[in-house]
Amino acid sequence: MTTENLAVQKLTPQLLFIMALTTGLVVANNYYNQPLLGLMANYYHVSELEISSVSMLTQIGYAFGLFLIVPLGDKFKRKKLVLIDFVFIILALLAAAFAQNPLQLKIASFCIGLTCVVPQVMVPMAAQLATEEKRGAAIGAVMTGMFIGILGSRTISGFVGAHLGWQAMFLIAAVLMVILFFVLVKFLPEIYPEFKGTYASLIKSIVEQFRTQPKLRLAAFRGALDFASFSIFWTTLVFLLENEPFNMGSDVAGAMGLVGIAGALIASFVGKLSDKMDKNKLIFYGIFILLISWIIIGFSSENLIGLIIGAFILDLGVQSVHITNQTIIFEGNPVARNRINTVYMVFYFTGGALGTFVGGYIWYYFKWTGISGAGIYLTILLLIVHFIGSRLIKK
Repeated sequence: MTTENLAVQKLTPQLLFIMALTTGLVVANNYYNQPLLGLMANYYHVSELEISSVSMLTQIGYAFGLFLIVPLGDKFKRKKLVLIDFVFIILALLAAAFAQNPLQLKIASFCIGLTCVVPQVMVPMAAQLATEEKRGAAIGAVMTGMFIGILGSRTISGFVGAHLGWQAMFLIAAVLMVILFFVLVKFLPEIYPEFKGTYASLIKSIVEQFRTQPKLRLAAFRGALDFASFSIFWTTLVFLLENEPFNMGSDVAGAMGLVGIAGALIASFVGKLSDKMDKNKLIFYGIFILLISWIIIGFSSENLIGLIIGAFILDLGVQSVHITNQTIIFEGNPVARNRINTVYMVFYFTGGALGTFVGGYIWYYFKWTGISGAGIYLTILLLIVHFIGSRLIKK
């Protein structure tokens, strides 16, 4: 009996919940800073443009972690890898909480991103534990946890920042990670690796996965554009809401994340649909939803209801594309799933980092008109990539 067949017997609703919870709480560490950027800028007496690089560096750190750490899930025991990484997550969060200047905060933020890659060990783990007919649903459940973490983090940090100060959020996060560490010690099963080569050959094989799998390449480019669109909105939304005509604090701005969670919860059904429907059609529907959301957002620079509706639809579209992408790339080849996920997620979060970086400049020079225009442009580009890439693969 193979390792994967043994693993299938261990998948339970309780384990799936713990994996989704872990994914959400860990990935949230990367996004606590976004509603707090205005508070950070005021605390250090720097511009919004300068402090926006905190979010960008977190995502760049995440991309590095994906490339350097996540592939180790194919070489070392997964549970041991996760628990060791948790120690460094806690240290990075504490470094951010006690940062004395913007440079220290930026370095700590990069380290938070670098270490908080546990979700990308959990996703291929869920794919491996699940049976073939339920793989999409399992991925969808874990990814819903991730999106709730991404979006819920804004609500929590916005409230904590407004009432306790932005440093308190990182201290609270560190405590949560300590608690979660002991939960995983007790409940997370061990999955043994099947890759026997060196670390150098492991990293080299990542490039080989990208070179030899056209579906993976297409999913990677789609994912990059998808998450760039997501990031450009959520990074700059706090700046819009803190200015005229809204004049809202970080707590209210962060509460917008609750709207996104609703969209993410609905999109969790996409995982189940991807087990039954044509996946290229599902992705097209997701991109179309994304385009509609940006049109609504573009007309809502002074309308909170419009922004709420747009945010809901935006997250529905973004996660629909993302979950279907991952269902596609995890079909077959269980031995290399961590490396396959590495390729996809490096592109995904590199796109997010670029969206955050460009969004800061677009907001500074063109405000919300530029942001919404950039979102529409990225979505149209995503649609073109999807159509051309899908046709080339079919030939």
